[in-house]
Amino acid sequence: MPLDVSTVGHSTRMFTHDVDARWIMAYSAGLNDYNPLYLDTTAHKVVAHPVFPVCLEWPVILDSRHLPGSENLTPQEAARGVHAAHDLHIYQPITDGNRLQTTATVVGLKRIRPGAAQTTRLDTVNADTGKPVCRTYQLGISRGVDVTGEATESEIAPPTPVGNGNESPLAEWPMAVSTGAAHVYTECARIFNPIHTDRTVALAAGLPDIILHGTATMAMAVGHLVAQRLGGDPTRVRRLGGRFSAMVLMPSTITLKLYDDRDNTLFYEVATEDGACAFSNGFLCYE
Repeated sequence: MPLDVSTVGHSTRMFTHDVDARWIMAYSAGLNDYNPLYLDTTAHKVVAHPVFPVCLEWPVILDSRHLPGSENLTPQEAARGVHAAHDLHIYQPITDGNRLQTTATVVGLKRIRPGAAQTTRLDTVNADTGKPVCRTYQLGISRGVDVTGEATESEIAPPTPVGNGNESPLAEWPMAVSTGAAHVYTECARIFNPIHTDRTVALAAGLPDIILHGTATMAMAVGHLVAQRLGGDPTRVRRLGGRFSAMVLMPSTITLKLYDDRDNTLFYEVATEDGACAFSNGFLCYE
């Protein structure tokens, strides 16, 4: 069934999350990222990995499928949806004990050759103070789904940083992806999408096998960059994102390639074992 541009401007209900040390530690451990700031409860309140907000955003993404203009999307069509691009703005670090509230608002919808391209703004605030914690602009593509109405935007997503197009990386780091990486990430992040854990569902969706979550690939890269370029301090990260370009199969070894470090922004890509670009136009802005 087609998506209707009337969905633009609609917001989901608010989801409340009580973030505890267990969830923060599990997310980090699920990435094999053992930065003490994520894990050591004796030294401080543990700090969430910079990509942890995707955990808070998953329930509202699911809820957005029921908004007016989107409610006719079938389960089979939803299973063909892909996370195409991500732009996360971080206003304050998340720590254990935070009570946070997240909503999603559809801000753009248009027809493109592969299907329907929908931009969603995801807002997370501190439930006690009302102050913004983070905001994400997420592009999703529903393959083979039509759009009723002309392309519509209620706001224009901010432009993302662009690198210089350097052909040779400044540095490269291999990152091992285990056979069970998607299953572990699913449980630790509390993000359940069966294409990542159920082979029957993945094959029915046209995939060659279960695949690693795109946000897991991005989070592994961000964790390495924090360790290698930011002195291990995730609270320095202010913005991050990029485009999900190719599937990561398991087990495999992917490669993080850093191309530039300019104007407090790291520009990078992640390549699959066969040389395809799994994550392109990657950027990480820091202070």
